Amino acid sequence: MMRPAWTSILAGAALWLAASPLSAAPSATEDAAFLDALTWGVSPTSFGELRAKGREAWLREQLHPPAVSPLPAAVQSVVNERPRDGLYEHTLYLFALRRAADAEPDPEARKSAHQYHQALLNADARHSTSVAILRALYAPDQLRERLTWFWFNRFNVHQAKGPVRIWVGDYVDTAIRPHALGRFRDLLEATLRHPAMLRYLDNTDNAAGHINENYAREIMELHTMGVGSGYTQADVEALARILTGVGIAPNRDEIKVRPEHRADLLREGLFVFNPNRHDYGDKLFLGHTIKGRGFGEVEEALDLIARSPATARNVTRALATYYLGHAPDDALASTLAAVFTRTDGDIASVLDALVHSSPFAATRDGGFKDPMRYVLSALRMAYDGRVILNTGPVIGWLNRLGEGLFARTTPDGYPIDPAAWMGPGQMSARFEVARQIGSGPAGLFKASSGDEPDAPAFPLLANGLFFTTLEAGLGTATRAALAQAISPQDWNTLYLASPEFAR
Repeated sequence: MMRPAWTSILAGAALWLAASPLSAAPSATEDAAFLDALTWGVSPTSFGELRAKGREAWLREQLHPPAVSPLPAAVQSVVNERPRDGLYEHTLYLFALRRAADAEPDPEARKSAHQYHQALLNADARHSTSVAILRALYAPDQLRERLTWFWFNRFNVHQAKGPVRIWVGDYVDTAIRPHALGRFRDLLEATLRHPAMLRYLDNTDNAAGHINENYAREIMELHTMGVGSGYTQADVEALARILTGVGIAPNRDEIKVRPEHRADLLREGLFVFNPNRHDYGDKLFLGHTIKGRGFGEVEEALDLIARSPATARNVTRALATYYLGHAPDDALASTLAAVFTRTDGDIASVLDALVHSSPFAATRDGGFKDPMRYVLSALRMAYDGRVILNTGPVIGWLNRLGEGLFARTTPDGYPIDPAAWMGPGQMSARFEVARQIGSGPAGLFKASSGDEPDAPAFPLLANGLFFTTLEAGLGTATRAALAQAISPQDWNTLYLASPEFAR
């Protein structure tokens, strides 16, 4: 008697709950696990590349990629739909459009103008999410792409707050990705100078005499030192004063500054340091007196924060937790913090030390994939280098699994603890996503406009990589379940729902 597809899916749930850790596997299986742990998912092509180059040569290239890595032509064409160097002009246009809509005297015309303005903002949001997904799936610098997501999540902004959706794609491309493997201090300042962060955490409202502490608090609590690391409320207040005048100027208006502070004015694109809004008094911050002198105060404060032992411990612990699937032990935590301090926050060096640590080798096959890793690794395995035409289904799956792109409303970012993604509701939704990915193209190869059907495509999960390498790592229960599959679609669903694929 043929089993219903949902019986197979529920069987996959039982497999996850009953599975025990994988036993020692041959070197090819270990290399596949190594690749899967550091990228957005092993694929036949990426596995062949690693095996041809060797693990260490591959790792060196990934830790030190070129400034710009080549993308498939189809992906690059999507990226080019929004020229990065046009962000300033694009923002001025959208802000002017909003002002014109607000001033429209006729109610119906005003409503129509506001709808048009919102449609343009939504188009920016769709483009940003599509580019992020396509880069994650197809960029050759996979290690940097994984880290780009990690750092974005740590320096989180929510695209639905005000005009942030205009800027979030540029925030990833100019503030996060270029510094993802560089110096943490540079990453910290790049996020501080970006309009997406300044607007999201309200530093645009922070001025002398009207202090807003939101951004100052999150810099210390979430981005760097961490709760309970020794800073005080007085330090938060001092940092907020230091950050007064740091904001955005989405217009071409001249900023008239008093002669004695005219040299302190900074304006680069949308970013501005406005001396008229700055508190020039001296501040006591983290035990250091910072003399009032303009943006130099901000740079001095960032130096103190970035070089704090608390930042070294907190940032490297989060990195290790993200890749290990659990918090590092004290020995590894101390080692990584020491590397961070010795290299002045060089992220590539910290990650190199983590990857070569014995805890990484021992536990990289035991972590549970968060929704981003789960969905993207399934697609990389199923379609290898074939570029999808429509990212809409991927966005929908991520939203359903609770990790929508740029959709975390709070500044803490999504949880990096795997336990946060292992609840019954998550598992049920994940099996449905497994069924949709495993059963066919699911709209992935349908042009974004028009009613034409999907281009011919089928997820090839039972590929050469599976039979030569991955199959050896399957447990007995998973093998038994796959043997009962009644169709390729059923087999795909069971494999994607298996505990081995989920980690």
